[in-house]
Amino acid sequence: MDLSVVLGIIIVGAAAYGFLNGYKDAAGITATVISSRAMRPRNALALVALAELCGPFLFGIAVASTLGKGLIVSTVVTPRFILASLAAALVWNVAMTVLGLPASSTHALVGALIGVAFASAGPQAVLWDGVLRLFAVLLLSPVLGFAFSYLLLKGVFFFSRNASPRVNTTYKRLQVLTMALLGLSHGSNDAQKSIGLIAMGLVATGQTAVFAVPLWVVFVGGGSLALGAFLGGERVIRTVGGKIFRIRPVHGFTAQLASTCIVLAANISGQPISTTQVVSGAIMGAGSSESLAKVRWLTVGNIALAWLITLPSAALLAALAWALLPDFPALR
Repeated sequence: MDLSVVLGIIIVGAAAYGFLNGYKDAAGITATVISSRAMRPRNALALVALAELCGPFLFGIAVASTLGKGLIVSTVVTPRFILASLAAALVWNVAMTVLGLPASSTHALVGALIGVAFASAGPQAVLWDGVLRLFAVLLLSPVLGFAFSYLLLKGVFFFSRNASPRVNTTYKRLQVLTMALLGLSHGSNDAQKSIGLIAMGLVATGQTAVFAVPLWVVFVGGGSLALGAFLGGERVIRTVGGKIFRIRPVHGFTAQLASTCIVLAANISGQPISTTQVVSGAIMGAGSSESLAKVRWLTVGNIALAWLITLPSAALLAALAWALLPDFPALR
């Protein structure tokens, strides 16, 4: 098998991962706007897709560098390594999309990378400092989303306590702005995961000597994410937007603003977080701020279960994919 063919497969696989990521994560970004009837579904998805496309050009490649150089010892990364990781992440994302669960694409990819590293070279192939730091960020980010949204809604209710019902119109309009900002920040963070995979593929196939990101790779990462966002996952939208609790414009505004701040902070610090988790946590925080009884905790439990099992399941799938992939010379 020719190395150019291998690289082509990696690029297609990374684009497919980006597409599924956008398809699934667009639900979290648009769910509150659609559920509160601030925008029609297709218009909301189109606006988010445009924001997703622009996002990766605004904040550099710090997140891609973390994935490409900060988790796994670079000498063990081969074309076979990348293909096995991609296969596991794709299978898991497809399964979660079919089930309509907002599981984390980031957890799936990180789990897959660690699973292949263990299967191919053992625990010494993992950069544990980077992995533990990333785990801490992944666990903390939805908690921060919950807390920030909870406090923000309390503040909004306090300052709007004497407002007329027409204030809902203001919050509907503000939701459109915060949704666009969240789409930009998500596009920057999540497109860099596909970008990082392609950049790793360029190094592994000998196309580049060091980890670097050409402009066309940014277009592939941003474009695939934007296309997935435009087509949107309706089942996940219903889960995030309607099954956690009944969302009004004020809830959507506070949840999106809180999520945007956290994702932007992750972009600046170069941490690949799960926007799905952050948004879901923020929606739970907004609902809990008004009344704990309004949150449908059974749905929350199902979402949390999907979060918990994603990383180990993706790691096992990746180890299996590594074992099943033929050891062609071009894949070494």
